[in-house]
Amino acid sequence: MLTLFGYGVTTRAIAERFGNCRIYDDKFSGETFDSRSGNAFLASALFDPEKSDLEVTSPGIPPSHPLIRKAKNLISEYDFFARSMPYAIWVTGTNGKTTTTDMIGHLLKERGAVTGGNIGTPLAKLDENAPMWVLETSSFTLHYTTIARPNIYIVLPITPDHVSWHGSFEAYEAAKLKPLALMEEGEAVILPAKYADTPTDAMKITYESSEDLATYFGIAREKIRFEEPFLMDALMALAVTKILFDEVDYEKINSYQIGKHRVEAFIDAKGRRWVNDSKATNADATLAALRGMEGKKIHLILGGDDKGAALEGLFDYMQGREIMLYAIGSNMQRLERLAKERKIEVELCEILENAVKKIDALHDEKSVAMLSPAAASLDQFASYAERGEKFLEFIENLS
Repeated sequence: MLTLFGYGVTTRAIAERFGNCRIYDDKFSGETFDSRSGNAFLASALFDPEKSDLEVTSPGIPPSHPLIRKAKNLISEYDFFARSMPYAIWVTGTNGKTTTTDMIGHLLKERGAVTGGNIGTPLAKLDENAPMWVLETSSFTLHYTTIARPNIYIVLPITPDHVSWHGSFEAYEAAKLKPLALMEEGEAVILPAKYADTPTDAMKITYESSEDLATYFGIAREKIRFEEPFLMDALMALAVTKILFDEVDYEKINSYQIGKHRVEAFIDAKGRRWVNDSKATNADATLAALRGMEGKKIHLILGGDDKGAALEGLFDYMQGREIMLYAIGSNMQRLERLAKERKIEVELCEILENAVKKIDALHDEKSVAMLSPAAASLDQFASYAERGEKFLEFIENLS
């Protein structure tokens, strides 16, 4: 009987597909059994490693959890499907994974590729007969993966994130770079130049900027309609089709539509510009969004659960620029301190609705109002998507 740790999206899909699983989760008490599926649901404390031959973990369960510490045959979701996984393109990095994965899927859809992984569809629900899987790949999954490997590996820039889960930024980096050691000759990895010395048998293509990628692959930057931060995502997607088919389809990449809550700009009833960038859950994502607004007066809503990540670089960038901060969420006091140290004007708003109302009183047609929190949402919202939807709702309700 297969053992599953956690009952989230990943393991639930495995249990539903295969049945006859023993599922351990902190939210279960005692033991219950579903006779239709053959699945047993047990409290985490009931796990006995001597009675388990194979454990597949939900990627979000940290290494410090008792289930992980007890396990003797632990593998990741990727490892579980390693033998049946078709040609695989993995996308990782700190920011832009979802957009890059989706763009690659957009370019390769007519060739039968399907997208999944961290982008929303677990591997147990992907078509194993598809010619290609394009997988958004988290550092959590990579931490537990020791067998599966990509055929093409896209590594976007890596900046501090999930430090508390991994224990250090170095461990987070190591997880992202782990697949390189498993890759073979004839496969390819595109990665930041700072990791050029990372050992691998795959062909290494390194970059420091979007311009490097455009030059290496012979892609005409001026034919792509996207600006940063989406320019790099588009170039990565085109690089994949260049590697696979020696093809660069400008018309198709330009037809791609950016998803919701990612630097999503709109004009309100008063002719003022607002930007919903709720998906910016770390400082690097917010910094990329701000650089795209260079030279403009900005009302910036910042705050949430920053997971202890370094924010000093973001605040150093804002210092001396025409940026007014509106702090919300659990790290509000930290944001206030960082702002005052750099003489950046800051309003303490506590909740998102208050921030929108305060911005409304000062915002005009020449300024930009932006939600780009540089933090996760779970201190006040169910997800970054809910945070973004509430932002839009509060603006719509302004009198």
